[in-house]
Amino acid sequence: DTNEINGLASITNNLMLLGSDQINEKDLANKFTDIGAQLDSEFDQDKSGFSLRTLSEKKLEAFNLFKIVMHKPNFDSAILNREKIKYYASISQGETEPDAIANKAFLKAIYGSHPYALSGSGTINTIEKLTIKDLIYFYKSYYSSSNASIVIVGDLTVDEAKLFSEDLSNGLPEPTVIQPYTEVLIKSKEDIKISHPSSQAHLLFGAPIMKRGDPDFFPLYVGNYILGGGGFSSRLTEEVREKKGLVYSVYSYFMPLIEKGPFQVGLQTKKDQIDEALNLVKSTINKFISDGPSEKELQAAKDNLIGGFPMRLDSNKKILDYLTMMAFYDYPVDYLDTFSVSVNKVT
Repeated sequence: DTNEINGLASITNNLMLLGSDQINEKDLANKFTDIGAQLDSEFDQDKSGFSLRTLSEKKLEAFNLFKIVMHKPNFDSAILNREKIKYYASISQGETEPDAIANKAFLKAIYGSHPYALSGSGTINTIEKLTIKDLIYFYKSYYSSSNASIVIVGDLTVDEAKLFSEDLSNGLPEPTVIQPYTEVLIKSKEDIKISHPSSQAHLLFGAPIMKRGDPDFFPLYVGNYILGGGGFSSRLTEEVREKKGLVYSVYSYFMPLIEKGPFQVGLQTKKDQIDEALNLVKSTINKFISDGPSEKELQAAKDNLIGGFPMRLDSNKKILDYLTMMAFYDYPVDYLDTFSVSVNKVT
């Protein structure tokens, strides 16, 4: 997306589920329901895609329907206009919610004119201007076989998986030359205050920090778990919420992307406690950076992360999500096998 066509990627992804040249929206939905299959769209800052879930005995029927959706989407003007109304409502609602307002301002502050600053759902103005021609252009430009990562998990043979992958890939638009990802430039510090009638204050701060595949991922991952990513066991929660009672919630997280993704610290507090809460959060972070965690904190974090890792892979959907991430970001094939070892090496 760009500022002028913000929301195009999202609405293209959405409309691809709503009928094709070979079958209309209602009949397509009914056919998926009849065979007990579910087709969903997925969308984030780096990529868009789809996930299909089906019964083993109905997999061929489901795969064939999926190929129809991917190969021959029907970008219908009446459906586009209907979906635009839904986008308008969602955008308008987001403009009243303090957490959404804060996050939008945060991304704009740290990313400036970079696409990562844009709202995936666009603005009322940009959505209103989008046409069927725009959607067709986006589909043909970006949903090509050269861009696709196909991941299959479940009850089928390797030969079946290869056949389906080839059939799906061969029917996608021809590869095109697309613009490379734009480098994220670090901006100077900026403080933004937005008035809102809410009784609570929502504060966010951070910066673009980490790309996917960063060699420092595991130290930062474990460190952030200790600092603010471990829920009630994190240091921020202990110091700011439990000991001082200054916030309703406080957290920190990393979101690595193809280009530098955000490190964000967030908290919710009473308006008359903003300065005290923010100062304590910052001092807690500064102390963590200068002194690091205790050996007890480090070992507890590694034990929790390693011990809980099997639960992240206890369903086909969870395995699929990990493998999709690995395929898209070109992770080594042994990433899951070595995950716990990498966590345990952190000192």
